[in-house]
Amino acid sequence: MDFLTPLTQPVVTLANMPMSVGDMLGFASGVLCVWLTARAHIWNFPVGILSSTVLGLVFLQQRLFADAALQIVFIVLSARGWVQWLRPPQAQHTAAFAFTSLREQCVLLAVAAVTTLLLWQVLLWLKGAAPPVDALLTALSLCAQWQLNRRQTSSWAWWIAVDLVAIPLYWSRGLPLIAGLSLVFLLICLRGWWNWRTHMPTPPLMAGAAA
Repeated sequence: MDFLTPLTQPVVTLANMPMSVGDMLGFASGVLCVWLTARAHIWNFPVGILSSTVLGLVFLQQRLFADAALQIVFIVLSARGWVQWLRPPQAQHTAAFAFTSLREQCVLLAVAAVTTLLLWQVLLWLKGAAPPVDALLTALSLCAQWQLNRRQTSSWAWWIAVDLVAIPLYWSRGLPLIAGLSLVFLLICLRGWWNWRTHMPTPPLMAGAAA
């Protein structure tokens, strides 16, 4: 991983925190991506692709292999989401945001649990850093991104869980700026969740009761 060392080599220190080119570029592009997502702006996808590319290289240098591989998946899913969001709605009454059923959430939780266990074993074999946490973070992120591509408001709850896991992980790996990025993500996710919910139509069960 020596060829990636310049990307994570500290170039400036602010408030006793060493910052590298990778940290700063990943921070800036990541904040912009989540801000655009919170506003349901389609440009969140190309900016997200840039952010995932930078962060993937940083994580690879830090031997967070699952996180690094996850960024490749994010790039693919972001490209797919970009195409999905470019398609016009099939009908004018199509809701901008979608509901998620309890059954679907249970399935996603099961998928996240199985994925975590499988990745954990793979990361142990690869001698990666923090295998169980890295595996959990990857599994939660995949489920969150899948829901985001479907414009499901529940994606924000999953992203919040991702950030709560990511902050201590990145801090422990000597990546304070990226840990700070996850904190910013957390705050924006809370705002995004509220923003999406306020623009959703009344759930079907509630609408029926009101009638």
